Amino acid sequence: MDRPFGLLAELTYRCPLACPYCSNPIDLAGYRDELTTAEWLRVLEEARELGVLQCHLSGGEPLLRRDLVELVRRATELGLYTNLVTSAVGLSRRRAEELRAAGLDHVQISIQAEDPAVSDRIAGTPSYARKIEAARVVKELDWPLTVNVVLHRQNIDGLADIVGLAEELRADRVELANTQYYGWAWRNRAALLPTRDQLERAEKVVREASRRLAGRMDVVYVLPDYYEQYPKPCMGGWGARQLTVAPNGDALPCPAAQTLPLPRASVREESLVRIWTDSPLFRRFRGTDWMPDPCRSCDRREVDFGGCRCQAFQLTGDAARTDPVCHLSPDHGIVVEAVRAANEEERPDTLVPRPHRAGSS
Repeated sequence: MDRPFGLLAELTYRCPLACPYCSNPIDLAGYRDELTTAEWLRVLEEARELGVLQCHLSGGEPLLRRDLVELVRRATELGLYTNLVTSAVGLSRRRAEELRAAGLDHVQISIQAEDPAVSDRIAGTPSYARKIEAARVVKELDWPLTVNVVLHRQNIDGLADIVGLAEELRADRVELANTQYYGWAWRNRAALLPTRDQLERAEKVVREASRRLAGRMDVVYVLPDYYEQYPKPCMGGWGARQLTVAPNGDALPCPAAQTLPLPRASVREESLVRIWTDSPLFRRFRGTDWMPDPCRSCDRREVDFGGCRCQAFQLTGDAARTDPVCHLSPDHGIVVEAVRAANEEERPDTLVPRPHRAGSS
């Protein structure tokens, strides 16, 4: 595949929540100059020209953009399948009806835990009740609904009740995704990484739920990388299937790539087509020619593409290294040590919340 099929449009990093596992950049100062409505409309048109079929409208909280309805309407006119990725704080019935009329295809709502008090504590603000109300509105308007729950040590023991909540909300899909350790999640890794016992219990819950709900609700479960034998193929391969546009116009092969010491690419300076095809950023780790050993000689090199470049850089300081999650990596001991610490009896539980940064534009 030489064209992407998915665009993650991160409209803003402003957010009413303060989740301690947020993967958005820690330093938000560089993202205050957000793309204008006209710039986003051009990005959508260039994305369609490039071959994109799916547009995921995310953030931060995309509902904080006053032009969201206009952007959805234009994406629909271009023939893009649109998915709103939201905390649902601010998804009033009126706003929902406007988005429905504009052609929005799907809504994904994040919930932090099944218990209202725990959910509000993790979110850093009272929000659970508004999320549940918004989820009910979504189903009343006959939208497909995905409930997304980021799992970690402080909520994974409630997994059975989380699935039960998704059932009660009549979700079409529940995504149970263990935390990826970037941004604020990296700072809080010691308090977030679950134990082996927690994961074993969780997997039993997921197996039972998948069997019981087959044909009624899709149950998607993503293991934490640190407990895997091999790394995941990040984004289906670097610059292969999807791309991200950040609020300031940076175009990225994956949402966390702004952390890497690579040349930047901006939609304010070049077209999306040219960025995808020719930019050094998108070409740097595309394919397999860049790989060192053990990846270069591994039979899995076109399966997992050496794993996550951002995780390799996060853990080793070198984005070209084999992802240390892989048991064949010379740096695998870094992950082994993190897992060992997570399974000690005495572990930190205090979370550093992401600062609030709300507002409107």
